Formats: sequence, structure tokens, C-alpha cells
Amino acid sequence: MRGELQRIVDAVAAHAGRPALIEDRRQRVVVYSEQNGLTDEVRRASILRRQSSPEVVAWVRDLGLADARGPVRTPARPDLGMLPRLCVPVRHHELLLGYVWFIDPDGTMTDVDLTATGLLKELSLALYRENLLGELAAQRETEAARTLLADSPETRDQAARALLEAGMIAADGPRTALVARLVAPAQRQPDELARIALEQALVAARRRAGIREALHLIRHDHGILLLPAEPVAGRPAPEIAARQLDEDLQHVTRALGSVERTVVGVGQTRARLADAAESYVEALHAARVGAQLPALGRVVFWSGLGSYRALARLGDQQLTVADVHPGLARLLATPGSQVLLTTLERYLDQAGNAHATAARLRLHRTTLYYRLQRIEELADTDLKDGDERLCLHLGLKLARLTGQHRPEE
Repeated sequence: MRGELQRIVDAVAAHAGRPALIEDRRQRVVVYSEQNGLTDEVRRASILRRQSSPEVVAWVRDLGLADARGPVRTPARPDLGMLPRLCVPVRHHELLLGYVWFIDPDGTMTDVDLTATGLLKELSLALYRENLLGELAAQRETEAARTLLADSPETRDQAARALLEAGMIAADGPRTALVARLVAPAQRQPDELARIALEQALVAARRRAGIREALHLIRHDHGILLLPAEPVAGRPAPEIAARQLDEDLQHVTRALGSVERTVVGVGQTRARLADAAESYVEALHAARVGAQLPALGRVVFWSGLGSYRALARLGDQQLTVADVHPGLARLLATPGSQVLLTTLERYLDQAGNAHATAARLRLHRTTLYYRLQRIEELADTDLKDGDERLCLHLGLKLARLTGQHRPEE
């Protein structure tokens, strides 16, 4: 199939007298001719990454090229490193399949009549078949990946066998899950462009690991990457892969207003592909904790979450601060209590060491003792009681996790 598309794009380039590049309807590069003429940064980057950047995808959408029925001239975008172009949408009947792109820096290229040569019809049929086969293969892999993350161990075993027997995964072995989340500004949700950017980053990470060694899956609020845990044959270790994925996310989401920041959660390694769901649950919790607590950084490891590991799982059962310590819930609801809450958390973090707490907060010890006394009164607690201190400490960490307690770091 790719041989047929290569023949067609070479014929199109020869007919037009300049290099051509064909993308599918999501602006993923399908095939391109020899690039022997003037080129630009967007052409070089799209060939290298096999995908247009989210900024270019957004621009094409704004131009309305998806609705065009004939060739469209596009202006230069110096800010994107993009020269003027001629774009020919490719359709099968009314179904948009992709675009043929020609760089036209001086605007002298005449409209390319691919219809008269029969090349447009050949191209539309070839892209239609490619699209159909690609969609079927992607659906099979997506369904198998979803099943691999199911609750039932028997179902996961079946999914792992299916992936291995179909050759979608080269071999069984240890797997580590990564979860990437896009954190949107308040009152917003990541849009379609953000999800395209997320998938680009996941696909780049998967290529580094080996297409048949890793799996990726996009869900409504996060992306999943299942990686081989052993760094052989130039493959990055999961820790390095997580950092690289974070860098890719920074690159592809930098210009998106619907994304405030990104978080990558990393689960612990499991011995078999069929057990990767357990690593996924950990990575998902790590990413959710990281989304709530920016101070943890953009890459958050489940193994390093400490008390948040228990609280993240308990959060699934709708545990509230009042369940852990009713007095703390009242203190949280008291206007102007932020300085007392910060003092209490620092005191508990320092294991009740007043000297260390005063030094950390840069307070006179008399001021610290006054604040601790006020906390005991308002929360109806006794800070000399070990069980009370435990409940207060857990309650404060849960309040951080749920966004009720947001101290200035």
C-alpha cells in the first residue's frame, strides 16, 4: 500500500514540477516525494516527526481547509517558519481523506489540475484504502489496550495473549505505566488540539521505545503509555522515558491556551504485560496527585509519594477531611485560618519539634506556641496526643490533595 502511495506522490510531484507532501485528515504525514527544492521549518519538522505541530493544525482549521473543495493558497506564517503553500484537499466522494501540499514561496505556481491526469482519483482511492486499513488496525489495538487495563485478571490475561499472538507486542516481559495529564486553567477543559498534542507526544515516546515494544492509549482526560521496563538496545529506561515524555509535552503544548501545565505519573514496574494494569492505576494516581500539587514537579513517581499513596487510593472511596478529623474540617472553614494551617502542617512535618518548626517558619518560639494554642482551641484537639497528631497530619495532606488547603510554598 505504501509503495502505491509513493508512486502516486512521485507522479504528483513530477506533474507539478516541485516536491509534494501528503497528509491524512488529521495532518499526519502519509508519504512525500523527494524534497529537492526550497523547503521551510514546518516541512522539515513534519517529515521528521511525521505530524504537523498543534499550531499548524490550529491554523489549518482556522483557514477552513477541511471544507474546501478545490486548491487553496495559504499565506506565509513567518512566526511558524512556514512559507506560502498551495493545498489540494483529497476527498473520496464527500469524505475528507487528507491534503496534498506544495511549497510556493513566490506565488507563481499555477493551480494543479490533478483531476485531468487521473492522479487525484488514484490518490483518493489509495488514501481511502490506507485510511480503512489503518483505522481497523488502530481500533483492534485500542480495544486490546483497553481490555489489557480491565479489572478482571482473566480478561487482562486474554488481552495480553491477543496482543502477543497478533504481533502488536513483540514479547512479554516487565512493563511500566506512564500517565500524562493536561491540566487546564480554571473553568476550562483541554480541547481537541490539546488531545492531538498529547497523542503526538505519546507516539514520539512510543517510537523511542519501539512501536512493537510499547502501547499507548488516549482517554478523555489523560494519555497512557505502557513501556518495557528494561533499557536494552538503546531503549530508554522508564525514568528517562518519563522525562523525555515531559519534554515532548512541553514542546507540543507550549502555544495551547487550553493547557496550563502537564504532569506525567509513573507507576511501579510489573513482571508481565498482563499485570501492567496495576502499574497504570499507580501512574494514574500519581498524575492526579501531581495535578493537584504542582510543588511535586511535572514528573511524579508513585514510589515517592509517601502518605499521598494511601490518601490517593482512599480518595476513591470519597474520604473527606471531616472523616479524618472533624476539628480540622472546622479550622479549614474558619476565615483567615491559612497562617494557622501552614503553621500546623510545618509543625507536624517536623514531627512536633518546636525548635525546628520555628526555624523553618522564621518565627520566635513564643509566637509559635501562641499559634499552636489557637489551633488546639479552634480544632478542639490536643497536640500532645499522638493519635490526634496523626489524624491532623493525614487530614492536612488530604486537604492538599482535594484542593481545600493551598498554602503558599
